[in-house]
Amino acid sequence: MSNDHSVSNPRKDPEKIVSIDSEYLTGKRFDYQEDISVIDDVDLQESTPGGDINWLEDITMLEEDGTPAVFDRYSNSFLKIYYDVPVGREDEIARKVLIKHLQSGNSYGTVLKERYAKFAQPELGPWVKGSKTVGDNYVPPVLEGWEAPEGH
Repeated sequence: MSNDHSVSNPRKDPEKIVSIDSEYLTGKRFDYQEDISVIDDVDLQESTPGGDINWLEDITMLEEDGTPAVFDRYSNSFLKIYYDVPVGREDEIARKVLIKHLQSGNSYGTVLKERYAKFAQPELGPWVKGSKTVGDNYVPPVLEGWEAPEGH
């Protein structure tokens, strides 16, 4: 009789994701990730909510999986940049790519607002003037067939 108590598990372990990037969430890349000329027209001062550019100081060029990237905190994901970033302009490029991403409505966090925003807010945030309002009629989702326990 064997003393080996290990049991072979026929199930595969689920995929373990250590980091999430924008392509994983959206299933595609965007032109401003591939071509620096697409962000040439981004005016950081004009695009800044409320004219307060201090928040931009927190946006810096990072690296994800060996690729230049900027962090999109609205979707908690990295937005990778697939072109050569000019030396000395790293943070500027990161900021312009992020602004373009937010203004385009491509941030996964923006996509979720339509369904999950619990209070009225601009869909595209303060980066786009005249953005439609979402969250003004929030109804919490209900799991079909679920009922709250008695007394709750």
